[in-house]
Amino acid sequence: MVQQQRAVRTRQALIRSAAEAFERHGYVLAKLADISARAGVSVGALHFHFENKAAVASSVETAAALRLRRAAWNAQRPGMNAVQRLTATSYALADQLRRDVVSRAGLKLSGEPAREGSLDLRQEWQAFVEKVVAEASDENLLVERVEQRDMADLIVAATTGFELLSRRDPDGLSPSLLTNFWRFMLPRVPQT
Repeated sequence: MVQQQRAVRTRQALIRSAAEAFERHGYVLAKLADISARAGVSVGALHFHFENKAAVASSVETAAALRLRRAAWNAQRPGMNAVQRLTATSYALADQLRRDVVSRAGLKLSGEPAREGSLDLRQEWQAFVEKVVAEASDENLLVERVEQRDMADLIVAATTGFELLSRRDPDGLSPSLLTNFWRFMLPRVPQT
């Protein structure tokens, strides 16, 4: 039991260390020796848990996907309309990305051209936004002349752009920036 707990802690330390390396250097330039050293374990211990750098990256990405999905799920409350769910989810994801290096690194790794077969978390966000914008339209929460696809594309472009900006400026995912975005984006928010 103690060995299993130590193995879980070591794996978590390696994932965090790898996330820091991938966030700082990107997939191609991150080194396994640096990842293991920052986690306080030998390269051999790293290879006990992960076959290669691709496996480490995949684990970071999977951990990020789980954390981001959990944040999105936790943002949903009973009785929310589609617009409220969309905005609440955007704030929850931004908060998760601000606070968690694994989430940031996993998103950065997601869909990176140097890695085949990786998750595409941005495409997952696109699908979510399209679905919720369609629900908002069905709930008559959008201005009549707004095309659903155009609105979804604009929301995705802006929110993923905020994430890219935040790599250089931590305020790129600030609640005030999101609030300003939603204030301009949503011409008609229902009164609750």
